[in-house]
Amino acid sequence: QVFLAESGGGSVQAGDSLRLSCTVSGATFNMYAMAWFRQAPGKEREFVAGLRWSSGTTSYADSVKGRFTISRNNAKTTVYLQMTNLKPEDTAVYYCAANRKLLSTISSSYDNWGQGTQVTVSS
Repeated sequence: QVFLAESGGGSVQAGDSLRLSCTVSGATFNMYAMAWFRQAPGKEREFVAGLRWSSGTTSYADSVKGRFTISRNNAKTTVYLQMTNLKPEDTAVYYCAANRKLLSTISSSYDNWGQGTQVTVSS
């Protein structure tokens, strides 16, 4: 099993930047991809960005492309989500998730989840 823990959330102004971190531990040899999802109040959880664990190739939702960057450290113990030019519509709880089989935009395909970290962007 893979264990995930997010940190780095907070309250910022529109246009600001924020970096989220997700520490990864456990059976990481079994992982194929990591992703960030978010869920705003009253909305479904949505894919934000994903990364293939071995190759490092990435994928982004159209709504964050050019503003957010997903990456991992060389030791493969942490996944980051660098968020720039934040907008009020980015306000949500952000989750990191691990998938053993594929890089997917579908939340139900992910096997392990962190507890989430709140990001609030005010105008």
